[in-house]
Amino acid sequence: MPEADDGEIRSLVTSMTTNEKVALVSGQGLWRTAAIERLGIDSILITDGTYGVRYSTTQIDVGTGDEESLAAFLDLINQQADDKGGMFGTTQPATCFPNGNLVGCSWDMDLLYRMGEALALECRSLGIHLLLGPGINTRRTPLAGRAYEYYSEDPVINGDLAAALISGLQNKGIGASLKHFACNNSEIDRTTTSSDVDERALREIYLAGFERAILKSAPWTVMSAYNPVNGVQAAENHWLLKHVLRDEWGYNGLVLSDWHAIKDRPASLEAGTDLDMPESKPRKARLLLAIEDGKVADDILDRACERVIGLVRRCHAERLPAAPVDLDRHHALAQQIAAESIVLLRNEQQTLPLDAAATGELLVVGDGALVPTIQGSGSATTNPYRVDSPLERIAARAGEHLKVRHVPFPTAQGIPMESETQAVLDAATTADAVIIFTENEKSRNGEGNDRDTLKLAAGHDSLIRSLTEAGRKVIVVLTTPDAVEMPWLGATQAVLACFYPGQGGGEAIARVLFGEQNPCGKLTTTMPVRIEDIPGWHTYPGENGRHVYSEGIFIGYRFYDFKAVMPLFAFGHGLSYTRFSYESMALDRQEIGPSMGCRVSVTIRNTGEVAGKEIVQLYVRPIKPGLRRPIRELKAFAKVELQPGEAKVVTLTLSARDFQYFDTARGAWVLDAEAFIIEAAASSRDIRLESRLACRSQRFPPAALSALSPPAMVFANELAIPALTELLARKLRISDEEAIAILEKLNGSFLGFYDTLSWYVGDAINEADITAVLDALNSTTEGISS
Repeated sequence: MPEADDGEIRSLVTSMTTNEKVALVSGQGLWRTAAIERLGIDSILITDGTYGVRYSTTQIDVGTGDEESLAAFLDLINQQADDKGGMFGTTQPATCFPNGNLVGCSWDMDLLYRMGEALALECRSLGIHLLLGPGINTRRTPLAGRAYEYYSEDPVINGDLAAALISGLQNKGIGASLKHFACNNSEIDRTTTSSDVDERALREIYLAGFERAILKSAPWTVMSAYNPVNGVQAAENHWLLKHVLRDEWGYNGLVLSDWHAIKDRPASLEAGTDLDMPESKPRKARLLLAIEDGKVADDILDRACERVIGLVRRCHAERLPAAPVDLDRHHALAQQIAAESIVLLRNEQQTLPLDAAATGELLVVGDGALVPTIQGSGSATTNPYRVDSPLERIAARAGEHLKVRHVPFPTAQGIPMESETQAVLDAATTADAVIIFTENEKSRNGEGNDRDTLKLAAGHDSLIRSLTEAGRKVIVVLTTPDAVEMPWLGATQAVLACFYPGQGGGEAIARVLFGEQNPCGKLTTTMPVRIEDIPGWHTYPGENGRHVYSEGIFIGYRFYDFKAVMPLFAFGHGLSYTRFSYESMALDRQEIGPSMGCRVSVTIRNTGEVAGKEIVQLYVRPIKPGLRRPIRELKAFAKVELQPGEAKVVTLTLSARDFQYFDTARGAWVLDAEAFIIEAAASSRDIRLESRLACRSQRFPPAALSALSPPAMVFANELAIPALTELLARKLRISDEEAIAILEKLNGSFLGFYDTLSWYVGDAINEADITAVLDALNSTTEGISS
């Protein structure tokens, strides 16, 4: 299908019947848009997901009726990660890359771009035009069932990594769908519970990552979320989709719904959801009736049709020829991404890396070492082309004098653990080190399920504690959707956070354990000591259909810093087998003003004995801001590779926006602070260098005044005292000094200005006189800014 210009697309829409228009904006079956053959409008094929292509032959190739289509959809989103056999059905094998919870820890745009390219190649081989992802909802709480899909609690990481993956996909001819817009942060009653978020938190946290990704990568589509936002369904939210996304951000791509997310199709079309997915005969009928009754404007329907046709044309025009996919090469990429993302949380007495040439015995414990959990459950689930066994990859590295043994330990619930624990303890008596593969209970997370605990699977905490109490050297390998409590942490020697590492995770873990990969991943969320420390815990998961985001802008590390709560592991934390020194920092300016940015150069050196990569994090700390702000916020980062002894200068750019906050009273981003401290850091709690940057704040018009304004507000206007002095001196026939003395008596009153003044001057000055002066001041100071 050739590309069409806007005029041709408008002409096509004019030629369509109302029924054809309704069909076009309503999808066809589960995974396609509708084709209008008489006008030469083709369909496109859409599928999940961001960490691996999920192509269901039964749903796509054969097709299903209405009943079967709904059943297939519900089976998909209700599946569990530990379901055996039926999890993938007849889904085509594909590369299962690390999930967002781990790949986010890479802080590596190049890896995300290459991952996007690989996903595009696999899409092209299967005839897919649009891939539903990436998902970048803020990881507000580690309990959220879909937290594993998302990168971070911080919008800078969310936006930058998403933009890299989107660019990799779209530069290879496959459209992306940035999702879920917005505030899809829990799974409990996710289609009915309203995410109630104040506007400042929306702007600075929950929408900021989307805004950043859209600016940097222009995704072909944006997917609206299941949940209501401040009482209005996201797919029907005019403020969200029209005012913010279209008008403010200038987004001109297509907005499609999450699958079956729309409750009121006419309202969603009016709000800006162009494409309703998947096909629903009742929703199509309701839309047609609303059009016939004149409840949907023709231009709104036509504009949605134009966007659908524009997307279809773009998908076909930019699609590259299908080519054989080298799945082995993609598997190697999945291994590399996982290896560069795994986070070394703890490493006492340089327990890691292990020496493959040593003499001794390694005991590997846990079912996860044999059959690893590589991904979460739900619509993002991939049928992996192959899966690396951690045990096999560890054993393959052991030299002839290093014995590797394995003892099972289950994750299933309801199994007595005493005998299994004793078997591990008995086996560990001859081991030089014990590597425990542990995870949480799978059925308590994933799409449609939020966790209700941060504890590991039954018996795992107890096993680790028993081994440490027995004096064993314990290395813990965590495979989890997000943070977990670690009551045994202080007694262990080493801990690796692997989150959901994808099909290459087994090889990646072995590389890190034996030092073939120097760990360089860093946390993109804060790990709490206990569940009660989670920001907003006291209002989670909401009541009576409302979920109040009570922590406002103070989520993640912002909360822990502001409340002086010690986390288990800080945002940005991650150890290495080498050491890095931060030697100097230079700013390209000494003062920041409105519409100004700043370039920051940091010199960093590898002072250790092995090559490694460090993630340099740049935080901005405001001094005396106009409104309350987080103590520090991440604004830029860079990943730098250094040989032993090598130093490099890393230059990062801070934009004007990076110094601003959103003032809801003014409805705008503003610059208002005494100064800023620019911090170069290894984590949010490990600040290495800092420089002070003076700030020339914006000037704002004084608040509008009236005779009812309290004196303090009136006197805050620098022109008020001269004007009122002149009025009092003239009306009362007194000197300026006497007039000023009267005005000084008004200080401290909470009454209105005129009511307070009348106590001292009676009716010698009437309210109309005061109102006239204050109105003149309002006119004079209107528009003051710089």
